[in-house]
Amino acid sequence: MNTPEDSLLGREVAYPSHYDPDLLFPIPRAGARAELGLDNAALPFVGHDRWHAYELGWLDLRGKPQVATATLTVPQESPALIESKSLKLYLNSLNAARFASVEDVCAQVARDLSARAGAPVTVVPGLPVFGSESGALLIDTLDVDIDDYGPPNPAYLSAAGDAVTETLVSHLLKSNCPVTGQPDWGSVVLRYEGPKIDREGLLRYLVSFRDHAGFHEQCVERIFADVAARCAPARLSVEARYTRRGGLDINPWRITPGWEDSAPAPLRELRQ
Repeated sequence: MNTPEDSLLGREVAYPSHYDPDLLFPIPRAGARAELGLDNAALPFVGHDRWHAYELGWLDLRGKPQVATATLTVPQESPALIESKSLKLYLNSLNAARFASVEDVCAQVARDLSARAGAPVTVVPGLPVFGSESGALLIDTLDVDIDDYGPPNPAYLSAAGDAVTETLVSHLLKSNCPVTGQPDWGSVVLRYEGPKIDREGLLRYLVSFRDHAGFHEQCVERIFADVAARCAPARLSVEARYTRRGGLDINPWRITPGWEDSAPAPLRELRQ
């Protein structure tokens, strides 16, 4: 079984000089889910991990360099997630490879990622537009004192009263890479139907990730599981839009099965 310590993450590595799909490093999802008490065979959510690639390069058939952007979507039901530095190195390995078109590049990347993740991955040219959630309520302006920065503390979460449908947003999520300790910054979009979530408690909870070491995908699944357990919404959607690192950003999204039509629009935050 692959572990983060087995990867190239946090190590000095040579710039890849040729196309090499073996650079991709899959990390099984099941272990982190088991730590949250989640049964990998009967998860309480569906969703995906949407990557934005800003530095996609290759050579055309005559050797002329080409550049583009792309959106990569890894389904959450894949047995493995793809470690980010390995994805960066893999994409760099395409720089000396020849392709007839950007569509051919995307098709090759999709094949390679699907093989490593263990499920079909889609790759399309281009990126989503910049934007924000219509009608969303920003909780970052709440006048609260906070002195708890980790570990993540679900005790702050609570909900009461009549059922509401609302979207809450915070740009204050910060967690850390579990191997290098480098900070990961992101925005959270939380949409739900159910008893009204205490907003101050939610903000304190999100800030309590500040010193937490976890991969992006695992942080979002932890947020989903904690909110579901403590606030008991009938329906829940959680997306984190992390800022760019090494020409990539990642946007993990999890939602209650059957509520997929309430998925957030595929937008990019201004910080991305």
